[in-house]
Amino acid sequence: MKKWNSVLANLAISHVAAVFVVVMLLSSVFYIILTKNYKEELLSKNQIRMKNTVQTIETAVLKRVQQIHLDISLDKSVNLHLFTESSYDSHHSEVIEIKELIQSKVTNNSDLVHAIHLYYPNQRIMLSSSQGLRFDADKGSKFVYFEEWVNGMRTSNKNSLWTKARLVPQDIYSNLHDTYAGEIVTYVHSSPVQSSDQLSELLIAIDVKESAISSIVKDILPADYQNTLILNSSGATISDTAKGSIGVLRDHDTGIQKVLMSKSESGGFLETIHHTDYIASYHTFKTTGWKIYSAVPVSTFYELSNSNLKLIIGISLFATLIGFVLSVILAFVSYHPIKRTVMKIKHLTDHPPDLLVTNEIRLIDYAFDELTNKVSSLEDTILTNSPVIKHNIVLNMLRNSYSSEELAEIISILSIPTTLCAHYCCLLVSIDEAVTAKSSLLFCHLMNTLNIEAFQEPLHKYHVISAELTNNKIAIIVCTDIQNNQILDRISSRIISGREDQRNQNRKVSWGSWVTELTDIHISYNEAEVLMKYGYFLPRQSILKDRKILDRQNSHDEVSQSLFSQFRDKLQARQAPLAVDSVDWLIQVLQEGNYSAHYCHFALANIVFIYCDYLKCTRYKSFTDEKTDLYQQYLQIKNVEEFRDWLADSIAVFMNEMEKRSSERAVASIELAKQYIEVHLSEDLSLDIVAAKVFISPKYMSRLFKEELGVTFTEYVTSKRLEKAKTMIERNNMTIEQIASTVGYGTSAYFIKKFKETYGCTPGYYMRSMAEHNSETKLA
Repeated sequence: MKKWNSVLANLAISHVAAVFVVVMLLSSVFYIILTKNYKEELLSKNQIRMKNTVQTIETAVLKRVQQIHLDISLDKSVNLHLFTESSYDSHHSEVIEIKELIQSKVTNNSDLVHAIHLYYPNQRIMLSSSQGLRFDADKGSKFVYFEEWVNGMRTSNKNSLWTKARLVPQDIYSNLHDTYAGEIVTYVHSSPVQSSDQLSELLIAIDVKESAISSIVKDILPADYQNTLILNSSGATISDTAKGSIGVLRDHDTGIQKVLMSKSESGGFLETIHHTDYIASYHTFKTTGWKIYSAVPVSTFYELSNSNLKLIIGISLFATLIGFVLSVILAFVSYHPIKRTVMKIKHLTDHPPDLLVTNEIRLIDYAFDELTNKVSSLEDTILTNSPVIKHNIVLNMLRNSYSSEELAEIISILSIPTTLCAHYCCLLVSIDEAVTAKSSLLFCHLMNTLNIEAFQEPLHKYHVISAELTNNKIAIIVCTDIQNNQILDRISSRIISGREDQRNQNRKVSWGSWVTELTDIHISYNEAEVLMKYGYFLPRQSILKDRKILDRQNSHDEVSQSLFSQFRDKLQARQAPLAVDSVDWLIQVLQEGNYSAHYCHFALANIVFIYCDYLKCTRYKSFTDEKTDLYQQYLQIKNVEEFRDWLADSIAVFMNEMEKRSSERAVASIELAKQYIEVHLSEDLSLDIVAAKVFISPKYMSRLFKEELGVTFTEYVTSKRLEKAKTMIERNNMTIEQIASTVGYGTSAYFIKKFKETYGCTPGYYMRSMAEHNSETKLA
């Protein structure tokens, strides 16, 4: 019975019980977490993976193909509508340029594009990147390879379509049809946009490799790849691991029928296929309307769940075994120092009670009680001789951590003369450099010197107490018999002069208000701390004691946003002196106005952010290459004057670099502006908007147009709009109002006025003349 009451037995039992309870608790938690809604969670994860797969295919394949079509359509280096003109047979070089263009697109996108075809329905001409130029392309047995998308565009009221997947030979004009290029899907788009009752004059068809789609599915869904396929709206397969089923209708499967009939963008359901339960998931492509479909056996999920449960049981048993072994070891290890302590207590204690000898815990308690009685007699001596305790007392006073009763018990530790306990004031000293061990000793020497001088003062005596704070600051509590600011002036002057420190660090001193109770010293400290915050904006003041500054701290006033806008505008106009002047004006407003210190820093940080954003917008290379964090530089600045000089120097360097770069960008900027104008004739083409698009100032762009093109910016835009309007009138397929809106005129009246000024007649008259001319030409 004595053994079971021993410390060793108690330790062993407690360790074993703790291990058993923890292992059982963790096992239960793991079981609940891993089995709760397991099937639903996996279905949700499958849907997320399906969504990611769809988004990746749309971005990497579908939208990329549409961008290739857009690049070809908007390419101004070739005349895509050459074959619609009667004289195309005399422009062989232009035909070669067109073919080289589409071949380059195929080469640059060989991972995605198999071939590109340009088909002219009215002329029955086919220009292909792989087959070359073919006349009467809609005749012969080879037309079957293009018939699906040509007829599809004839019957469709849309300007584009995606065909279903199909196999194509490597060369359709070769007699060897056993060599296949692979499965492809064709994207067709008319140019220009076709009307609802006739075929466009040009069809651009892009053959997309099915392997580009299936490779994405395989990369994102490697485990479910064999059970995943992509269907079009009619149920034909676009992508499938069984390549023989490409293009085959799969609408006979019940699961696929549900997917095709579903109006939801995505979803999942349980499906029984050949007496086996499957979890099916699907997601819809927004670009094409295709659906990706995946079906995975339910048994796969249950097998994973069972394996997890077996793993938990195995880990729990193993952890229990290890826990029992460790419990025994820890019990012996924990008991060893207790046993050694008990032996020492028995050896040092002369006559311990007999009851305590048989009970180890009680014997240790008895020894601690005896030790406490002996240590308590030394406590007062330790407190009075510990400088660390003094430092902590001062810090707690500044934080208002003591009540009046608590402070009265420990006030003697600070050694404040009782005759100087009438008035108190807190001074806060800020030093630019970190407080090192050497500077700390020098400052302590200065405090001792001040106390000696105060004792020798014939009129007003005082006593100072100091404590180091964080952020390179030192708090000084001045204790005196009467409230006297001359004492504070003398102490502040001695601190700033720094005669004990030959480095003469840049110091600032802020005063708090006088208080009559030491328990209120935190009020004086808080006021001194508030004043010190304004030292950044008042660099020429070494002593901060103006009480009016305290009224600014609770102010919610803000400067006018026009000051920030003015700085931004001067930067964009590259007027460095005026930009610096706007910063000077902002600094003056912050110094003289009724703004809080926090808001003043916010205003300067806002200036830095505006400057950073402008550097990024102008693609300033020095800013990018040096990886300079201007905001971090701003945080290292000591005062507002240094901030002003730093910002002025940075702007000057930036402006010099931009002037060097401007001469090189002049020609490139003009070309970019002309391209933007050509593409966006129907939109607002003001000088400010176009200049912003090419990242130059409006004034500079206006001068470039006059110098490089010999016309003003407005004259150039007007000429381009009227040229396009004249071309559209010659086609005679739009009204005057539609043409005016298309070329960017808000009202047809102003469009008619400008057209008449340029061509000497109204648009309506010119349209009638062109119609009469076309009629005479047809009669002839």
